[in-house]
Amino acid sequence: MSRVTNYFKSLLLIELVKGMALTLRYMFLPKYTMRYPMEHIPKSNRFRGLHALRRYANGEERCIACKLCEAVCPALAITIDSAPRASDGQRRTTRYDIDLFKCIYCGFCEESCPVDSIVETHIHEYHFEHRGENVVTKPQLLAIGDRFEAEIAAARAQDAAYR
Repeated sequence: MSRVTNYFKSLLLIELVKGMALTLRYMFLPKYTMRYPMEHIPKSNRFRGLHALRRYANGEERCIACKLCEAVCPALAITIDSAPRASDGQRRTTRYDIDLFKCIYCGFCEESCPVDSIVETHIHEYHFEHRGENVVTKPQLLAIGDRFEAEIAAARAQDAAYR
């Protein structure tokens, strides 16, 4: 019996009629258009955008050059070089580069960091004008982290219950 029913449904194009009815129903409803530069869609606290390197409250950078973020990155977008610091012998990064063309914004680097050094901010509006600007260096990442530290800390505090 189901073979006969399926045959007649396919013959009469029932699925097509249902789809057209749905289209007609939504065709006459009022539309809402987002006026992008003036209006922004609210973002989740877990939104992953542009990367940033954070510092401690005393101004020292958090990154301890463990290279976990470089190892866990599936796109191989992170490059880290490290050396011991002259003042106290602790290992710190000398080079921390992220190629934003390679990055897939998965957040694995953020999750693997034991000292919460590398984070992904809420910034999604950035562009490049010249070749080579897609590679963000350590001073640029630290500057982004310094500029948006209050917003990063607030988003981390709201997300702390889910970590």
